[in-house]
Amino acid sequence: MKVETILFDLDGTLINTNELIIASFSHTLEKYGDRTYTREEILDFIGPPLADSLKKVNPDKVEEMMEAYREHNYANHEKYVEAYPTVVDTIKKLKESGYKLGIVTTKLNDTAKLGLKITGMDQLFDVLIGLDDVDNAKPHPEPILKAIDELKANPMTTMMVGDNYHDIEAGHNAGVQTAGVAWTIKGRKVLEDHDPNYMLEEMSDLLQIVGVE
Repeated sequence: MKVETILFDLDGTLINTNELIIASFSHTLEKYGDRTYTREEILDFIGPPLADSLKKVNPDKVEEMMEAYREHNYANHEKYVEAYPTVVDTIKKLKESGYKLGIVTTKLNDTAKLGLKITGMDQLFDVLIGLDDVDNAKPHPEPILKAIDELKANPMTTMMVGDNYHDIEAGHNAGVQTAGVAWTIKGRKVLEDHDPNYMLEEMSDLLQIVGVE
């Protein structure tokens, strides 16, 4: 099927922020948690909006915990964040080939923009939809539909690429094509269970799928 518009999740899809996220959760949980959390438990927090994850830890101190998390996360971006292999070159080729490109993330805009800037991709996307742009986060279709609306795109020729089942579900709910990334920290089977149209072994596989030389 023809593809003209490609929307990407950010963390875990284009840029590797896994260790940053884990470090920020660990920092926050040490201050506010009532016990020690394992790395495996923290991995379960990755993907959903921050508030939803932190409510599971201490529903009475979500705002304080979010502030502690974001302060640590923002301060340590440069130390941890890098683009995954083949990502930057692939995005540049898609841009040069005339594809409409967007970011759809559960991060706030300022931290999303920081990650793009650090990895040299801040000028490559036509739209960025962050958590502060919507009422409903993925897997609700609103963020994808908002990006499609701003790009004046056609859902039938749009693809959502992500590392989390929320991305694939949101794509299904919005009626667009979907692609999972095999380098997801959750493990590729988690994505395969949600039936993406494609599974990328590396980001450059996308070029072959859409027919870019």
